[in-house]
Formats: sequence, C-alpha cells, structure tokens
Amino acid sequence: MMKHQTISICNDNRTELLAQTPLIVSASRATDIPAFYADWFFHRLEKGYIRWRNPFSGQDIYVSFANTRFIVFWSKNPEPLLPYLSVLKERGIGCYIQYTVNDYEAGGLEPNVPSLVQRIDTFRRLVDTLGSGPVVWRFDPLILTDKINIDTLLEKIAHIADALVGHTEKLVFSFADINSYKKVSRNLRLSGINYREWDEGSMREFASRLSTLNRDNWNFRLATCAERIDLSGYGIEHNRCIDPELISHLAPNDAFLQNFLYSAKTDNGQRKACGCILSKDIGAYNTCPHGCLYCYANTSTASAIFNYKKTIDNPLTDSII
Repeated sequence: MMKHQTISICNDNRTELLAQTPLIVSASRATDIPAFYADWFFHRLEKGYIRWRNPFSGQDIYVSFANTRFIVFWSKNPEPLLPYLSVLKERGIGCYIQYTVNDYEAGGLEPNVPSLVQRIDTFRRLVDTLGSGPVVWRFDPLILTDKINIDTLLEKIAHIADALVGHTEKLVFSFADINSYKKVSRNLRLSGINYREWDEGSMREFASRLSTLNRDNWNFRLATCAERIDLSGYGIEHNRCIDPELISHLAPNDAFLQNFLYSAKTDNGQRKACGCILSKDIGAYNTCPHGCLYCYANTSTASAIFNYKKTIDNPLTDSII
C-alpha cells in the first residue's frame, strides 16, 4: 500500500507536529475549492500546510505542501482560480482542472452554479492561460428523469461541445447511480425530481450515439469516470482523473515527479472502478454551496452553506471546517 511521506512542521500556533507531504494534491472531490475557497487555499499554500479532518474517523490530519509538485483541481466554477494561476507557476507547481460543465439549468438540478454562458466563457479564459490539455471537460453525472432522456442529454452535450471544440481535448462522463446514495435519492424526491436509474442497455445506447456524434463533429477523447461497464467498443476509455499520463505530459522536466509517476499505483482509497493514482484530497464534505440536487458530498444544502459561512467568517483558519 502506497502512503505519503511525513515530515515535522510547526502549525500556526507554533506547535510541532507530523504532517503528510503528498507530491500530488487533489482539490477536491469532496467540495468545490476553486469556486468557494480559492482565497483560503492560496493563503494556506503560502502558510505551507492545511489541517484535514478524516470524514470517517474524525481524526485531524495535517498536510504539508513542502513537497507538492502538482495539483488537480475539480470545479463547477473555477473562475476564482484565474488570478492565482501565476502563483502556481512561480512556485513550480503544475496543475490541471477537472471542469464540470453540465446543462441542467432548465431542470433546476444545479441551482447555485453560474449560467452556462458564464461557465463556457470561464472555460475559454482558462484555456487561454493554461492551454487546452490542462482543462478537462466533464459532463458529470448523466441523469435520467421524467423530463431528461437520452435524446435530451445528447442535445445538451452537443450544445456545449460545439462551444468547446478546439478548447479541450477530452470529455469525461459518468452515469448517475442514485440508489447507491440514500441521501441523494431522498433529496431528489423531496425536490420533486422523478429520476430513473441507468441500466446496461441504456448505457450502451447512450455510448453508441455519443461516439457517433463525437466522431462526426468534435473528435474528443471520450472517457467514463469510475464506471465498471466496458465501453471500449465505442471508443470510450476508462478515465484516470488523477492521471499519470497527463501529469507526465504537463510536467516533463520535473524528474522527481516523473520518477514517482513511473511507479505510481492506483489509489486503493478510492472506489473499486476508479483508476486514479495516489494523491491527497484536501476537501471536506458538507461544505459546497452549489446546492446540486444529485450531490453525494452534502447531507443538505443548508448544512453546506452553514459550514461555508464558518470558513468565510474565519479566513485564516487552517481547515475548511
């Protein structure tokens, strides 16, 4: 089992303690750090560490940025990152952005994200700064309801794809697995969303039709995130969102990082179908105010907004919550 190395650090109170020192930081699968905590994150980067609470054990773990060479950001609104990208460059830290651009505006599934027009504009501005490779488009998750079917989803994807062609190289998607998360099922029902689950037949129909559209129009690399189903027959690969191939491509001159990537193993702390390599995720559940009705990371939007306000009211804190 691969683990992060540890070093001794002093926290803000000048107390000496042990901290993990990951080479790759994930920011974050659990919350939208770029959208809501960018100022906090870059303040903590300057301080050199953060305090992260294990959501299962409740234990506080300290994470040092002393050896951090690369950061993978996850976001539905990474616009607040734009003024900070030069900071990463000055520090010699590489990055790419997993940017989820869905179109659920009409159904109200993502009530607090910026408009689709704004998000596409942000996407292009990020590409102007970083290039197309480091900005990965995600349409994630794909949700079926009584008002959204496969035809609807493909129309939504085509609309966004037409706007992003030439600005990204890859489209990553996943199929909503709602019944696996009781709180998600509950939240959708309480919001009057009549969802239905994907089955293998509908997954394959979607994959076949998306593959044809892509071949005829955009030529993106297509990939699924943490899906067991094999769609390689449609030219769709299994994604590695913490991707050694992409990191290696974006940081070719970092010999230390390249050596790590050469022998990196799959992160066994993730779901079984996940292909990500080892990184340290520094986010916290119940802290994202986007209010997405399908979100598995929040118990409720109210609790997320409450925790968000606590952090914003104490911007020098070493932890999101």
